[in-house]
Amino acid sequence: MESVAAAITRLGELAESTPVARLAAAFAAAGHELALVGGPVRDAFLARRTNDLDFATSARPDDILSIVAPISDAQWDVGRDFGTIAARINGHTVEITTYRADAYDNVTRKPIVEFGDSLESDLVRRDFTVNAMALRLPERVLVDPWGGLEDLLAKRITTPGPPEVSFGDDPLRMLRAARFTSQLGFTVAEPTVAAMRRLASRLEIVSVERITDELSKLLRSADPVRGIRLLVDTGIAQLVLPEVPALRLEIDEHAHHKDVYEHSLTVLEQAIDLEKSRGHAPDLVLRIAALMHDIGKPATRKIEAGGVVTFHHHDVVGSKLATKRLKALRFDNDTISSVARLIELHLRFFGYTDGAWTDSAVRRYVRDAGDQLERLHILTRADVTTRNRKKADRLSFAYDDLEERVAAIAEAEGIAAVRPDLDGEQIMAILHLKPGRDVGEAYRFLLDLRLDEGPLGAQIAEERLRAWWTARS
Repeated sequence: MESVAAAITRLGELAESTPVARLAAAFAAAGHELALVGGPVRDAFLARRTNDLDFATSARPDDILSIVAPISDAQWDVGRDFGTIAARINGHTVEITTYRADAYDNVTRKPIVEFGDSLESDLVRRDFTVNAMALRLPERVLVDPWGGLEDLLAKRITTPGPPEVSFGDDPLRMLRAARFTSQLGFTVAEPTVAAMRRLASRLEIVSVERITDELSKLLRSADPVRGIRLLVDTGIAQLVLPEVPALRLEIDEHAHHKDVYEHSLTVLEQAIDLEKSRGHAPDLVLRIAALMHDIGKPATRKIEAGGVVTFHHHDVVGSKLATKRLKALRFDNDTISSVARLIELHLRFFGYTDGAWTDSAVRRYVRDAGDQLERLHILTRADVTTRNRKKADRLSFAYDDLEERVAAIAEAEGIAAVRPDLDGEQIMAILHLKPGRDVGEAYRFLLDLRLDEGPLGAQIAEERLRAWWTARS
């Protein structure tokens, strides 16, 4: 958090920038109020870089368009019905919206658009106090009727008016509250949390796509665990991602000091740390897989003789459950298949420490992971949450060894894109076959041969293929 003086300086510099200054002068000349609102003002106090320039004005949409047309390269009026005109000024895209005083019907989250007559009435309809501040232009006067600056300094999230009204009008704001805790590191005020608990069921009126978009933004944030905890504690996760709160009841057989819920959150945190240390940008697929990698445990939990808790095949069951949930949330097919594959494979490595893997086993590990290999490396390492330092070190050294072997075999044999020594056309020519099941079986035979023995060359591969075909026939 920057000092107030430093933030005011940043706001002044922003007001002097070409697009803002030109807009301020144009609206003042036309006799209309203009204010920079929301994110840019908040981010000035947080020393965060902002690319969005949003403005509120007393001008109606037709007037906005006539004012910006002479000073902009392009204009878009697709938001005219909501009072919004967008324009490109000196290479910057800006959005200018007429003051609003919307009403809600409590049936949908879409407001009945009503234009307002003051900046203060416009700010009260915004989601949180930290987003309900504005900078009047060209006067450069900070407008903060709801104590947003005080909440910023206290690192607190709350609504401008009663939270029951705000969340009742637009239930998606409850998910945004969780996202902002993760993005900004803030804490949600207790009355606001209480309202989230009471109104969680209101999310039923929100489209799946909007919920998924908020969840994705939360998971890509700097500290998604903060937001996830809030969603679980308020009961919202039970509605949008029920497999996660279900983990609180189980005991993790890898680390008896933690339940599976806490273990999963730790795995997510460790995956993010590894993601950063290995030079990757925030990876939604990896983070979903880390959070959901053990969701098969509740369904597979058994108490064996002696009170030992087991979760046999929770990797396979979890993969199927993740697929079902992500489809319900309407994630894209690539995300769904990648997450499911990672969950299915996340236990594969733990057999590595039981005995030395052959080169064939390493090849199959790489083949099965495919383009998810790097993510699998991170997920598997992150899945070690034991407090036993010797055990943790042993697993870490073992995975170092596995990665070194993968790299060495890949350099020698090119297993990153492992293929048989003969392709489908060659198989058909050698065995005098037409496309069909026999060709597929022959291809799989050669692929297994390649994985087990490494590159053989075309001549030896053909001899082995003919021998296999003769024996098969």
